[in-house]
Amino acid sequence: MKLATEFYFRDDVVAISRELLGKVLCTNINGVRTEAIITETEAYAGIADKASHAYGDRRTKRTEPMYGPGGTAYVYLCYGIHHLFNVVTNDEGVPHAVLVRAGKPVEGLDEILLRRNRTKVDKTLMGGPGTVSQALGIKTDMTGTSLRGRRIWIEDRGMAVLDTDVSVGPRVGVDYAQEDAARPYRFSLGALRE
Repeated sequence: MKLATEFYFRDDVVAISRELLGKVLCTNINGVRTEAIITETEAYAGIADKASHAYGDRRTKRTEPMYGPGGTAYVYLCYGIHHLFNVVTNDEGVPHAVLVRAGKPVEGLDEILLRRNRTKVDKTLMGGPGTVSQALGIKTDMTGTSLRGRRIWIEDRGMAVLDTDVSVGPRVGVDYAQEDAARPYRFSLGALRE
């Protein structure tokens, strides 16, 4: 079942980031369906968070989807190579987002392997945010897309994620954010990452 709109329209982006663990990120591109369990996320708390693209209320063509309503995709290009997928949360005008950092394939494995130019599954197949997007066919043309549509969405399949299964730590690659870099905003579902 697709996540209800209300799931996204909450003000605690950190809690939403944690709750996305175990949910299933799905795409349907050119009639090919692929799916992955979300195993790692990072929360970005908008204008007050120095690690966020929207820090200081920075609004650009790239960041504008972050200011959209919760349940919107924010996809940006990193280093001109990697398409990184984020889930926009909160009310329209509040630029909170959750980066999906890792996943585990559950459907469309042949297509996932083809997109990743791989022949077998290992922990690097979808072990980083760029590889998740590549495996699921997520590109920047999806930015601003509703996560309630037919091209990209997230489902809750009832997977129980216990606190004892979750690792919490600082975000990766945001040292420029000074004290905000150390915030415990990264969540990882360890057992599924192996």
